[in-house]
Amino acid sequence: MLRLRDITPRGLYARSMLMVIAPVVLILSLMSWYYYDSHIAEVNRKLGQSIARDASLVQAYCDRRQDSLLDRRTIDERLDMTFTCDSDAANIDRSSHVNVFSYSRTLDDELETRLGVPVETALDPRDSMLHLRFPSGPRTVEIIVERKRVLTVNSHFFIVWVILFSLFMVMLAIGFLNQQVRSILRLSKAARAFGRGRDVPDFRPSGANEVREAARAVIDMKNRLTAFAEQRTAMLAGVSHDLRTPLTRLKLALAMMEETDDIKAARADLDDMSMMLDEYLTFARGEEGDDPGDFDLAELVRDAAAGFGPHVTVAGPERIMVNGRRLAIKRAVTNLISNATKFATDTQITLVDGPHAADIHVDDNGPGIAADLREDAFRPFMRLDEARTQNTPGTGLGLTLARDTARAHGGDLRLSDSPLGGLRASLRLPH
Repeated sequence: MLRLRDITPRGLYARSMLMVIAPVVLILSLMSWYYYDSHIAEVNRKLGQSIARDASLVQAYCDRRQDSLLDRRTIDERLDMTFTCDSDAANIDRSSHVNVFSYSRTLDDELETRLGVPVETALDPRDSMLHLRFPSGPRTVEIIVERKRVLTVNSHFFIVWVILFSLFMVMLAIGFLNQQVRSILRLSKAARAFGRGRDVPDFRPSGANEVREAARAVIDMKNRLTAFAEQRTAMLAGVSHDLRTPLTRLKLALAMMEETDDIKAARADLDDMSMMLDEYLTFARGEEGDDPGDFDLAELVRDAAAGFGPHVTVAGPERIMVNGRRLAIKRAVTNLISNATKFATDTQITLVDGPHAADIHVDDNGPGIAADLREDAFRPFMRLDEARTQNTPGTGLGLTLARDTARAHGGDLRLSDSPLGGLRASLRLPH
């Protein structure tokens, strides 16, 4: 079933233009139809009747009718037309005359109705004079009259002025819409940049009052989120520092003790706690200190994969240029590769350079994650013991950090079944 929204434009600018242009075109079409079909047609019909009445007087004069009260001088002076009662068609060059012109059919009908004989009409384009020829007994009458007495010659000026005025109004509407849409696009661009952790120093509210209010709300929200993130980072940095001190003391105390199985287990627990503190602090700080820029994503992935040994292979284009925070993306890719190598013996990375985004597919042959548990895998500190053993080291922040990084760059991270039989992690980054 065809719906209206399927054939109408999707963008605000195109829809606004349609709302402006469609009524203008409709009104112009209706005005033109009424003007030509009603007004101009009626005017030309009245003019045709007037010429037909004058031609009937000439006909009566040429027939020497008793009811003709006009003489030749009166007709020439008052009717403002030239005529001859004995036209010689052989001596008249009518090859250049126009037999069919605007409203010629209307004029012919009026003349034939009034005179009762067929009338031949032709227009001489050289002097814009209209020639009327009709039989009158054994004679042929020819009347020459100015075209302006028969037809309206400037009717098209009305349509021209209407079109010009409509175009002028459309241009004004286009300028106004450009200004309003430009403000909305600037707001959208700034909001997208704020969502990716980037600042837009030259952004200021502009446009209509509603757009300005939305821009101020976005700026206020960005300021509150920035202040919250800074407070969180400062608090967690302090907590990390306070916890590192007793952890260091415990490590020193254990180092001075006799090496036993319990001591080894305690040291391993302390190492896990230190790693958790580091990753938690990294999660809290986000992308602080990592400025965005252009870099080669393919080179970054190959460098990250090289740190895990030759069993991690990379396939795809040799060069993929993207814009983003290089360190954050490298950390996300490293986390994905690390998760794959922990639970699998074969890990393959595939790079895909699409028209709008670049995809990084990390496949493994491990146990995978059930489809109904994949969304839970992105929760911070979440350990899926059914798919991942408790003996495997980790804090449960790898996937969380990776997806946060992808979404901060306008992309996403998805989990699916791998062709290798395990899990596929697909990281998408827009160009």
